[in-house]
Amino acid sequence: MKKGFFRRGMVLLLAAVMVMGMSVSAFAADGGNATQVTIADGDTPYISFGADLRADEKAKVLELFGLTEADLEKCNVNTVTNAEEHQYLDAYITNDHIGSRALSSVAVMKAKKGSGITVTTKNINYCTTSMYENALATAGVKDANVVVVGPFDMSGTAALIGAVKAYSGMTGEAVDTDVIDGAINEMVVTGEIGDETGKTDEIAGMVAYLKDQVGGKNLSDSELADAIDQASEKFNVSLTQDQIDQLKELLKKLQGLDLNWNNIRDQAENLYGKLKDMGLKVDTSALTQQAQGFFAKLIAFIKSLFNR
Repeated sequence: MKKGFFRRGMVLLLAAVMVMGMSVSAFAADGGNATQVTIADGDTPYISFGADLRADEKAKVLELFGLTEADLEKCNVNTVTNAEEHQYLDAYITNDHIGSRALSSVAVMKAKKGSGITVTTKNINYCTTSMYENALATAGVKDANVVVVGPFDMSGTAALIGAVKAYSGMTGEAVDTDVIDGAINEMVVTGEIGDETGKTDEIAGMVAYLKDQVGGKNLSDSELADAIDQASEKFNVSLTQDQIDQLKELLKKLQGLDLNWNNIRDQAENLYGKLKDMGLKVDTSALTQQAQGFFAKLIAFIKSLFNR
């Protein structure tokens, strides 16, 4: 009798832990007022500077980070070169947009386990925090505070390379170049369609939703087209055939990569919450039904134990 009670108690405790683990949330700040980099004991910030920053530009970046040159001795610092930017971006962006100087800079700090990705920006006028969140989740980033700044207004597209490079240094794990390519492809497609439709946040949410739907599967072209059609309805956006084709090719690429789909789904949930906080009406009933299905199975399992 005692053994049965103990076993059931442990199962209930485990179930509670599982439920709490599914309710992880994160917030990605918009606009970029809170760009201060925190240096805490035992928690080293990892910073990637644009390699072509002039002295006055680097001083501005440090000011935005809230750091001094002396503080950098307590940080892990590397640089991103213009050659690296071209290596990953040439396939998606014209040379005019990439430019000849690497300027955007990124700081990555370890966040509490289960807190997700938090992004803040300053002087970034094209890439939104949602775009960074989505792409960073695809690249395997999790539980990190990320700050992206420029010495003056810039697109920030190349900053993703610096963020992944800094995160890789923090974890000691190399990120596959194909995964980085997929993340950049995602960010560019999301940005272009968001710009064309005028619904940047909805498109970012839709892409996150699509990744949630196709993750770990091998959908056919027609199934991908159906998924995109359903997603566009849920997020209330109208897409051209060219935009649908872009999304289809992106999803086919992501399906073929070895990605952490659980991490991607968690970040998708975080983004849904952010969109709702912004007052955007998003139909995420499919996700809700999935969660309800999980809890229904969990409750049925627990009840079965008490009937033994």
